[in-house]
Amino acid sequence: MTAEAAQSVPNPSVVGDLRLHEFQSRIFNNQRLLRVWLPPAYDAPENKDRHYPVFYLNDGQNLFDRGTAFGGVEWQVDETADRLIRENKIPPLIIVGIDHAQKDRIREFLAYRTMNPPVLRPQGKRYPEFLLNEVMPFLYHRYRIARGPENTGLGGSSLGAIVSLYTVIDRPGIFGRLLLESPSLFVCNRRMLKYSHAFRQWPERMFLAMGTKEAGREDKDKQVVEDVRELERILRREGLRDDRLRVMIDEGAIHSEREWAKRFPEALTFLFAP
Repeated sequence: MTAEAAQSVPNPSVVGDLRLHEFQSRIFNNQRLLRVWLPPAYDAPENKDRHYPVFYLNDGQNLFDRGTAFGGVEWQVDETADRLIRENKIPPLIIVGIDHAQKDRIREFLAYRTMNPPVLRPQGKRYPEFLLNEVMPFLYHRYRIARGPENTGLGGSSLGAIVSLYTVIDRPGIFGRLLLESPSLFVCNRRMLKYSHAFRQWPERMFLAMGTKEAGREDKDKQVVEDVRELERILRREGLRDDRLRVMIDEGAIHSEREWAKRFPEALTFLFAP
């Protein structure tokens, strides 16, 4: 893991203090950027001993900067977090965007073989170790991050949501906040739904969302929504009431960064509001 200092480059697309770290992973044997967004007044003298909750999000390229986001559309994570913090709707927190591995993205995000999409050598079983043993210690050493599940969130969209769900199940008790945007629950023969049935130690708060037009075909649209409803039923049976679980079936929404950006303010508020 590199020990190089963060790059903080002025960018008109970014609100607030976004620091970029070149990060070398021994587990995946590749390199990517970690994008660390710091809350207002993080460096103020009066906050020098303050530690902050942290929210780890996959596909970091798409979160803060339209110049790197897919299709030039970002989640506006920086604008949203800055506004909600200044409005006192959420506490100041650190948000970490973990860039995906480009051509190896799908392999890293899937833990099991699948033919849709075709992945015969998945690497996703390594992802929890990558996150817990490489990314998190790297950032704990450099930033004032509060410990404990109540201060630690994880999330993503599409396959980034699937690997987040896998990580929570594989390493229970670490993450107390979970964002699953448009999770591709159909992959790997719906194995994550099957494993969810047997899991008990769910995060304290979860936000789960799916659009009704994400697959582009009526039968598939119905199926992806039903998959989310099935996960909701599993979670409800485990005792997650409305104070712990927010489910949004977004009428007419497609599978896109623009839709995830629209839902992010509600997701961030629900997951981290006091």
